[in-house]
Amino acid sequence: MIVSVIQSNYIPWKGYFDIIHDSDVFVFYDDVQYTKNGWRNRNKIKTPKGASWVTIPVGSHLDKLVCEIELNNDSWQKKHWLTIEQFYSKAPHFDEYKDFFSDFYLGSKWESLSILNQHLIKNIASDFLGIKTKFMDSRDFDLNGCNVERLICLLRKIGADTYISGPAAKNYIIDDIFEKEGIRLVYKDYTQYPEYSQFHPPFDHNVSIIDLLFHAGPDAPDYIWGWRDK
Repeated sequence: MIVSVIQSNYIPWKGYFDIIHDSDVFVFYDDVQYTKNGWRNRNKIKTPKGASWVTIPVGSHLDKLVCEIELNNDSWQKKHWLTIEQFYSKAPHFDEYKDFFSDFYLGSKWESLSILNQHLIKNIASDFLGIKTKFMDSRDFDLNGCNVERLICLLRKIGADTYISGPAAKNYIIDDIFEKEGIRLVYKDYTQYPEYSQFHPPFDHNVSIIDLLFHAGPDAPDYIWGWRDK
């Protein structure tokens, strides 16, 4: 069983969904410390002036777990939607996804960052990218230890024989621990993604998945993993 474990992010980039697609089980790891200035509450979209952040305000008292971050102010929702509409309304596939995102931003109230992120990720993965991966939440497991030991505990309980990690984890993951547990450790390769027709050159891979959806529509999976089979 191939498993990946990542904190939920706000409208993540295509590499996030690439890992989900490669996995039999994807686990949201939101019962860990929230980190400021990461991807949990913000991401980038393309504008005429280059990549620009869209950020969900989460307050200043951040000594909490990701799943404990509450959203007490919903004024950002309309602002984010108007920003997205401003820069993507002329994209060729904007209208195909407009109703979903309009309802998400204007028709719903989100009180938890974790719930918001997981809702977006699950729907984009299954409904727009056709991903069949099973989603789970680390909070559903009784876990022991901390850091890598806690992750290993989670993988054991799920029955993983392969764990997919982002390449940045090479800085702190000890490969021998996984080998000892009989779990194959695979680092995801984010290189060589093909470019697509994108507003405002030069091309930027490191933007939200919505950029790819609005530009490529149903062909979006070809630019994430489909190109490897061609």
